[in-house]
Amino acid sequence: MLDTKIADPVLLLVDDEPANLRVLKQLLSSQYQLVFARDGHEALEIASSRKPDLILLDVMMPGMTGFEVCESLKNNEVTEHIPVIFVTALNDDMDEARGFEVGAVDYITKPISPAVVKARVKTHLSLVRAEALMESRLHVVQRLGRAAEYKDNETGMHVMRMSHFSKELALAYGLSEEQATTLLHAAPMHDIGKIGIADSIMLKPGKLTDEEFKDMQRHPEIGAEIIGDCGDSLLLKVAKSVSMTHHEKWDGTGYPKGLKGEEIPIEGRICALADVFDALTSKRPYKEAWSIEKAVEFIQSQKGKHFEPKLVDLLIAMLPKIIEIKETFKEEGE
Repeated sequence: MLDTKIADPVLLLVDDEPANLRVLKQLLSSQYQLVFARDGHEALEIASSRKPDLILLDVMMPGMTGFEVCESLKNNEVTEHIPVIFVTALNDDMDEARGFEVGAVDYITKPISPAVVKARVKTHLSLVRAEALMESRLHVVQRLGRAAEYKDNETGMHVMRMSHFSKELALAYGLSEEQATTLLHAAPMHDIGKIGIADSIMLKPGKLTDEEFKDMQRHPEIGAEIIGDCGDSLLLKVAKSVSMTHHEKWDGTGYPKGLKGEEIPIEGRICALADVFDALTSKRPYKEAWSIEKAVEFIQSQKGKHFEPKLVDLLIAMLPKIIEIKETFKEEGE
């Protein structure tokens, strides 16, 4: 039977004064696993081998200062992600600024307040867990995006290209870096609903019948169902929206809801253009790749029809960047 007990977080406490380590041990040992180091070199060895969840680090130590230890941690890919809190008697603003400059996440002055230490440790461990949860959700989204490829004539490179097109379009449109990055990670889920469409339709080399096309049009809603309840995950909410709306059209003739203009969420409008542009300029078993010029001509003909006019203008203005992305993620053998 699997052991389902979740281990307590591991804290590395670093101080050359045994008395200071005893105080911290008394304060934190009931909630966390503790490991100790008396100098900087020992701290670096333990950090690399144990990979603690958080490090509480003194500054004034013989041999290596805490600032030097923190710099070494941040320059090592094994330990760079571990948050460091300085616990020190130094309380000058310059010292605090130096601490943040070398990569610390917080700064606690001695003599310590037990309530402050406990609160700061709890806060930063919560941030670590939130980041880990975000990474795990992102991994699941990426794996599901790959799963959809097995039901389609499209490739992993298509997903990479259209995702990066989407991010660049989002930035050009005025979305923040965070919003654009979220869209980059959500866009691979745009066709996840194709998992629910029969292989006889998905893999058909020729033109679909009207009945088959009608069945194919179910995939946005199937995708939204697969993603399901998103809870508090912005990534999954955007992925669900992209799945549901990337076949809507600016003039209201798209599917599944026939949304029009700004009724279509911006993420759906962006992914629609990114998806179509890459599909046109990529080779498929049923067609040759169109030239950039021919694709741009078609996209312009659909300005105000299939696509939002502003997005079409942005895409054309950033063609050098789009071509660079296509080169970066080109198909094997091209």
